[in-house]
Amino acid sequence: MADDKRAQGKAMRRKLMGDAYADKLDKNVYTHPFMEKFAAYTQEAIFAGLWSRPGLDLKTRALICVISDTATGRTPELKLHLRFARNHGWTEDELSEAILHLTGYVGAPLVREALLCAIETFQEMTAE
Repeated sequence: MADDKRAQGKAMRRKLMGDAYADKLDKNVYTHPFMEKFAAYTQEAIFAGLWSRPGLDLKTRALICVISDTATGRTPELKLHLRFARNHGWTEDELSEAILHLTGYVGAPLVREALLCAIETFQEMTAE
């Protein structure tokens, strides 16, 4: 059962981030035994468990993650979730506007960092 969930999670992860970026992370981040365990867990619990649930489409789930990352100052995760969001139909303008909207709710410093992160991520994606 766990192998089935992991395979489902791996497939969802690739669908969200794209093959090239998934391969890059697998080569550069998930090679240490600690990170291999983390990858196995998130593939089963997060990608197979949460991202595969019915009720919301992937585009909406990606935006929820962008908003959550911005509100909590999770810049490394924001870079990843901005990719998910772009890969599933959100435009750069829509994402920057969603982040900017948070200024009155979570504060200018978090929004500033998120917008700088978005600029960097979108430039990286364009270069790829």
